[in-house]
Amino acid sequence: MQIVRPVTVGFYGALALVLGGLAVLVGLRTGAGLWPGFGVALGVLAVGSRKPLRRWRLARRPFPEAWRRWLEAHVPLYRALDAVGRRRFERDVQFFLAEQRFEGVGVPVTDALRLAVAAGAALLLHGRPDWEWPARRTLLFYADRFDEDYLAGETGAFDGMAHAQGPIILSAKAVEEGWAVPNDGSNVVLHELAHVFDFADLDADGIPNLLNPASAQAWRQLIRQEMVKVRQGRSLLRHYAATSAAEFFAVAVENFFERPELLAYRHPELFAALKAFFNLDPRFSDLES
Repeated sequence: MQIVRPVTVGFYGALALVLGGLAVLVGLRTGAGLWPGFGVALGVLAVGSRKPLRRWRLARRPFPEAWRRWLEAHVPLYRALDAVGRRRFERDVQFFLAEQRFEGVGVPVTDALRLAVAAGAALLLHGRPDWEWPARRTLLFYADRFDEDYLAGETGAFDGMAHAQGPIILSAKAVEEGWAVPNDGSNVVLHELAHVFDFADLDADGIPNLLNPASAQAWRQLIRQEMVKVRQGRSLLRHYAATSAAEFFAVAVENFFERPELLAYRHPELFAALKAFFNLDPRFSDLES
């Protein structure tokens, strides 16, 4: 994520020019002169600069040492980065924590829980510094699994759930377990955050909304081929990946970041497609910051 996005600068600059120009015309007709135009333009630019200024201030804050130790203990890719890459990763964590909302249902929202989700977002975005997190969301934590009616208890079947509009719901227990073993290909944070990339036109179809449209058809064909392997028991991915194209993408993302060497060996075409999409090779020997 960037402190200042060129597209944002261009948008607010153009908006200030258009609205300021209109205000100048009104001012000239009413005898107020050029001042209304200057006032409107400055107001628009002030609104557009709020987020970059907030991020600039965040980027200047020291990154807590306790957070750094957590990342080193739980995120292998972070450990492999050089100093510049680590600082950019930490900055994305800070941005995500400041711009998303975290709530708990019967469970305290600790720094460790918040950091566990922010680390997942920073991981997904690290290879694409120009990408932004797709939407401002509420992250809702339950103590353990929950059911379709969002009731926690022994009958709960879900560790996580993402909506096209609305909160991302996570089991705090599953979040902790997902980062405890970083190479088992199972991480509810990466799984649910991957779904957010998949929401286009309020529908999850396994085609991430930031994918180059020219690659969409090839990606659909690849998903169909790989889902057949899952159903036949010939895939590294767990059987849940065969339930839908959306779940396939989410499970594939988990394995791409947690078991990259094995995924590249067992499914080279799938690994290459994810590597191109995220612009990142998580295998330590080829890691670039």
